[in-house]
Amino acid sequence: MLHGISLPAGTFGGDAVINLFLNQLNFDAHPSFCSLKGIKVSAHFLIRRDGEIFQFVPVTMRAWHAGISSCLGRTAVNDFSIGVELEGTDANPYEEAQYRSLARLNQSLIREFPAVTAGHLFGHSDIAPDRKSDPGPCFDWTRCRRDALSSS
Repeated sequence: MLHGISLPAGTFGGDAVINLFLNQLNFDAHPSFCSLKGIKVSAHFLIRRDGEIFQFVPVTMRAWHAGISSCLGRTAVNDFSIGVELEGTDANPYEEAQYRSLARLNQSLIREFPAVTAGHLFGHSDIAPDRKSDPGPCFDWTRCRRDALSSS
């Protein structure tokens, strides 16, 4: 499951996203963070703009990234998906370094887990279309799926 995230909205870098996933976000650090009080979210991975990958949750454990959602005829998507957050927004193209890191990560997951295929790469917008739009129209799905199949 691919997501786009930035904190504050439209701001890249810093530790806010990491602290959010570690449930250590300082809600007083920015006015927009107040709306996040009490929210407990997590993802398996975060890919920064420079391509650096962080892992927060083992892929064999549930992360809380999908919310109310459905995919492939099933609900409770957190129970059977791997959440990958890309530092970005719907309005900004993702970086070359992010696509390269995502390709390596997807190739590794496809090798390790037979249920993960290039055809089973979905966005938050696919599984919760009434609530979410990420990773957004700037995300290159064709490249993502092609690169997931590459052996480079």
